Amino acid sequence: MQKASEAVAYTLKEMSDYARPGMTTKQLDDYGAQILADLGARSAPYVTYGFPGWTCISVNNEFCHGIPSDSRILQEGDLVNIDVSAELHGFWSDNGSSFVLGEDIHHHQHLVAASKQILHKAIYSIKGGVRLSDIGQLMETEAKKRGYKVIRNLTGHGIGRGLHEEPHEIANYRDRYNLTRFRKNSVVAIETFISTTSTYAETLKDGWTMVGNKGGFMAQHEHTIVVTDGEPIVLTERNGVWN
Repeated sequence: MQKASEAVAYTLKEMSDYARPGMTTKQLDDYGAQILADLGARSAPYVTYGFPGWTCISVNNEFCHGIPSDSRILQEGDLVNIDVSAELHGFWSDNGSSFVLGEDIHHHQHLVAASKQILHKAIYSIKGGVRLSDIGQLMETEAKKRGYKVIRNLTGHGIGRGLHEEPHEIANYRDRYNLTRFRKNSVVAIETFISTTSTYAETLKDGWTMVGNKGGFMAQHEHTIVVTDGEPIVLTERNGVWN
């Protein structure tokens, strides 16, 4: 899990640093694909779902699962999300990050910062025995404090020998019907979905890209972690999301 997590974290960091205005999202994806290949890792969305790209790159009003494209040119001030998940030696890991490209001319940085802060607080509140719903409540409460909403139909998940394992839904809100607790020594991908306007994500006609049901913007940050009795082990820390 450490090797797989280091591979996706390194790829995400390198792609984020490489992104420039004037570049297409396909160029950025090809760059990430080469890094994964050099590390011996296989793209999880491509292998698992036949996704038409190696990583998911979503821009501005696209919330997630954006398809890399030769026609999508990155611009100064864009809100960009890159999600990198991969398999290496039979183990899977997942991480993602939203960031402002270049100068924050459209004022997205506050949303990005909120998502990072909420992810940090959520992850360091997780230990064996804690209810998933309590972490969801924490995320939504922290989002509301900052004037934001959470997306209710996008969730974190268990991960390890497969891309999605039990628990399948680690929501960003308090799901009172979910009585599941985090298990010590389990591995989970914890994700924020912090939104300006929408509370649900809807799929576009391309069958992949998701946008908000009421428009607006969303920031997502994700780490793969090992649950312990104390502080969790953040396997994808190398992605530099909190730096």
